[in-house]
Amino acid sequence: MSGGVELRGAVVRFPLESALSARLQRRERLRVTAMDGVDLTVRPGESLGIVGESGCGKSTLARVLVGLVPLSSGTLSINGQAVGLKRSRPMRRHIQMVFQDPSSSLNPARTIEQILSELLRAHELVPSGRVKGRCHELLELVHLPRSVLAVKPRQLSGGQRQRVGIARALALEPEVLVADEAVAALDVSVQATILNLFSDLRRQLGLTLIFISHDLSVVRHISDELAVMYLGRIVEEGSADAIFSEPRHPYTRALIAASPQLYESKGSGASALLGEPPSPIHLPRGCRFAPRCPIREDRCEQEDPQLAGEPDHRAACFFQNLVVAGAPRPVSTSTEVR
Repeated sequence: MSGGVELRGAVVRFPLESALSARLQRRERLRVTAMDGVDLTVRPGESLGIVGESGCGKSTLARVLVGLVPLSSGTLSINGQAVGLKRSRPMRRHIQMVFQDPSSSLNPARTIEQILSELLRAHELVPSGRVKGRCHELLELVHLPRSVLAVKPRQLSGGQRQRVGIARALALEPEVLVADEAVAALDVSVQATILNLFSDLRRQLGLTLIFISHDLSVVRHISDELAVMYLGRIVEEGSADAIFSEPRHPYTRALIAASPQLYESKGSGASALLGEPPSPIHLPRGCRFAPRCPIREDRCEQEDPQLAGEPDHRAACFFQNLVVAGAPRPVSTSTEVR
């Protein structure tokens, strides 16, 4: 089975001003650090959830994977093959993305048939006589009637538009599907059906799924593995079950404590996530989370912790044992979202 993805030392910085402006002011050019030394491995057929607050670098990571944003430094490999700035057509097909807002990611002037058939013809995936039939098959995959082909995106509901967005991504027969906040713009009742669709498609097509969200309850139901991002870095990674039952980073613990819990109380050990993240322009020395951390010590403000722990559960915190001792109880997840 193919579909493996690997990032090593991935850094993305966006300039805030021109080089000329910085030279005239005799200072270093200001840059926003969106990703800073991210290491990530996604095994073929795996479902990886990436969570974190807005601005932590999740969407930048998604765009790096599909080639919309170049790396400032570091490497990206897909199926063991290094990916450069210019990707071949087969490499571009290999990994596709479902965007957050289907209203803005679908061309409003075209019918659904034109949106889907354009891809099939451009990549010569099926003979010209089979294009419409393949469009029908794509709609069936996402549980939409054939009549949808004749309408434009504005004539569909939000959930239907997102299903079309998923069908468009599947049209290129990818092995890796990146979903960036793919249910955030939908009603809660619709979110469950889209989540179940992703799960069904993953099993049916053998997809590797990278699901990005700020909502832990969403990620919990769809992910085998979990990576928690904060200010451009992964601060905890491991199996979803291990992280939800025994978070080892104070940021992860605070995120879980802040999420709605229907069946369990948060308990006395729960801690709130206070304050705002530091500026990504002027990153703090030491641990990025130290200014907001309830268990920080002087060491945290001087030294930069690296991911440590067992191979299947690591966290970037010097005091993982203290975090585990006060971790909230896990939420019951025995019932599948339907």
